[in-house]
Amino acid sequence: MDLGLNGKVAVVTGASKGIGLAIARTLAEEGVTVVAGARSGSKELDELTRSHDVRSFEVDLTTPDGPAALVAAASEGLGRIDILVNNVGGVRPRLDGFLAIDDAEWEWSLTINFLAAVRTTRAALPHLLANPTSSIVTVSSVNALLPDPGVLDYSAAKAALSNFCKSLSKEFGPRGVRVNWVSPGPVQTDLWLGDKGVAATVSRAAGRDPEEVVKEQAAQGVTGRFTYPQEVADLVTLLATDRLGNLTSSDIVIDGGLIQTL
Repeated sequence: MDLGLNGKVAVVTGASKGIGLAIARTLAEEGVTVVAGARSGSKELDELTRSHDVRSFEVDLTTPDGPAALVAAASEGLGRIDILVNNVGGVRPRLDGFLAIDDAEWEWSLTINFLAAVRTTRAALPHLLANPTSSIVTVSSVNALLPDPGVLDYSAAKAALSNFCKSLSKEFGPRGVRVNWVSPGPVQTDLWLGDKGVAATVSRAAGRDPEEVVKEQAAQGVTGRFTYPQEVADLVTLLATDRLGNLTSSDIVIDGGLIQTL
């Protein structure tokens, strides 16, 4: 199937590893020129820039000016932006509960999971509106729908992000910019599986094996496993195409059946 993406320009945030890296690679394989923004590079991203039309841009997206700098690098260097993928995010498990989360922690979580997307979108929209059709795809989380005291601030930030996407779709859909978002459940990335990820943090606190934590979490879904980064990347890429030209304002959940309500 020809997705019709050849020759388009995309900005992808948080693109040095995990879901963001998979998205950047998948878009590039479809002929998209990708500007990959991340606070620091990675060996995998460097390899991708050598094999595909991917341009790495190091930027701290938690700063007020970082998102605009990323967008400027894309628009000034390539003359257009057709696709924006808001992917950057982060989580710190809150094992000590709500009262242990101070203002600095709230600000960090809200900035990286919500404000970074708001600022990047604000900077990119004038360029997206210059095209007859363009697309914004944002990576939210099932925690927007499943509040969890163990990741309370993350859940709240992702709920705000999904709400933001819905409002944005209503304003800019009539002007040719489709806005959709995806809500993954646990994904096989460092956010869950890394040395400082959720499984490791929870297991250290409880004196357990991280693999046991992962297995218990995976068992809560119908498929019994975590989602692969490539599965999220494929979904994001499809949402970015004009082949789904009448799909907007939608949240696509990819969680292995973790959410069991209608």
